[in-house]
Amino acid sequence: MAGPRMTRSEFLRDGSCLAAGAMLGGIIAPECGRCEENGRGDPAPTAEGNRPGASYSGMSLRPSQLLCAVCSLGEAGSGPERERLKEVLARVRESPDVPITLRCSVGDIFGYQDPVAEGEAPEGFECDRRRDLDVLLRLNLPPGVTLTARILLHRLLDGITTVSGICDYDTATSDAWKGCPKARSGRYEKAREQGIEAIIPPRSEEEMEREKKASLAAMVEAEAIPVRPHILLCAVCQYGGGVRPPFKPDNLPELVQLILRKPDTRITMARGADWMMCAPCPSRASRLNACVNVKGSGGLTNQLRDLRTLQRLGLTYRATMKARDLYKLIFERIPGTLDVCRFDSPTPSVWWDPCGAMTTNKPEYEKGREMLMKEFG
Repeated sequence: MAGPRMTRSEFLRDGSCLAAGAMLGGIIAPECGRCEENGRGDPAPTAEGNRPGASYSGMSLRPSQLLCAVCSLGEAGSGPERERLKEVLARVRESPDVPITLRCSVGDIFGYQDPVAEGEAPEGFECDRRRDLDVLLRLNLPPGVTLTARILLHRLLDGITTVSGICDYDTATSDAWKGCPKARSGRYEKAREQGIEAIIPPRSEEEMEREKKASLAAMVEAEAIPVRPHILLCAVCQYGGGVRPPFKPDNLPELVQLILRKPDTRITMARGADWMMCAPCPSRASRLNACVNVKGSGGLTNQLRDLRTLQRLGLTYRATMKARDLYKLIFERIPGTLDVCRFDSPTPSVWWDPCGAMTTNKPEYEKGREMLMKEFG
C-alpha cells in the first residue's frame, strides 16, 4: 500500500532543506585532526590547505536577524533585549569569520533553502518576508548564501545606511504593515556609526608588535623563508614606492633588505597568510592563518593572485629557490602587475579590491623592478 503523498511545497520545505542541511554539515564538519599546530597557535597548511569551517560550526540566520543584531548595539542599557541576538553577537566577537548562512522563507525556486517554520515577527508574515528580501537586495545576495560574519557585516554596514523603508514604511497602510516599532528610534543608525569595530575588535598594537619581533627573529634564522607567491610582487611595489624598514604592517621591506645582503637566501612558496611575512598585519586572522583584508574577503583574491604568480613562474607551492634566481625569474616573466593583480569584478563583490580595480600596471612595481634588477645583476 502506497504511503501518503508529499506535496511539492512539502518536499521543497522539508526534503530539500534536509539535504541542504546535510551538505552544510559536511562542509563545516570537524577535520579529524588533519591540521597540526605549528607552535604559534596557527593551523599548519595541509594537502587541502586550511579549512576555516573545520575550526567551528556555522550559524543560520534570517537576513533581518543580522540587521537586528546590529540595531541592538544602539539600544540603551546593557545590550540586546533578545537572547538570540546576544548569542549571535557573542559568537561573532569570539569567531569573527564564523560562516553564516542567510536563510529565509521565499518559496518559488529558492524553496530549497526555506528554513523550518519558526515564530514570525509580531509584524506578521508578509512584513517579515519583505524585510528579509529587502536586506538581501541591498546586500546583493541570494537567499541561502553562506559567507563569513566579517564579510556579511561589512556588506550590511556599507549597503544599509538606514532601516527606513526596510523595517518601517512612510505610510502604515494597515495593521499588517506597521513595521517594527524600533525602526524610527535611530538605534540602527547609531550602532552603524560605531563601525564594525563595535562588533569585531581589531588586533591590538601590543600583539602585532610582539608578533613582528618574533617573526623577524625567526626569518633571520630560517633555512628557507616561507612567502606566499604574489606578495613577492607586493615587495617590489613597496620597494619602488620607497618603503623601507621599519614597516609595521608586514615584514616585506625587511625581507628585501635581507636578500639584498644575502641573495642566496632560500625562499619557499607558501600557502596562505604565512606567519613569517604576515605576522604583524592588522588584517591577519591568526587562528586561521588567513587574510581578512578588503572587508573580510581578501583571502579569495590573494589565493588567485598566488596561483597566477605560480603559473607565470612555472612553480608550485613548496618550491624553493635562491632569492636572486627567484627574482630574476619574476622580472623576466612578470614585467607588470595587471596580469596577476587585476580583476574585472563589480561592487559589491568578494572579488573587488583596489589593486584588482587598476587598469594600468602599477608604476611602483615598474620602478622597483628596474631598481632590483640592477641590484641582483
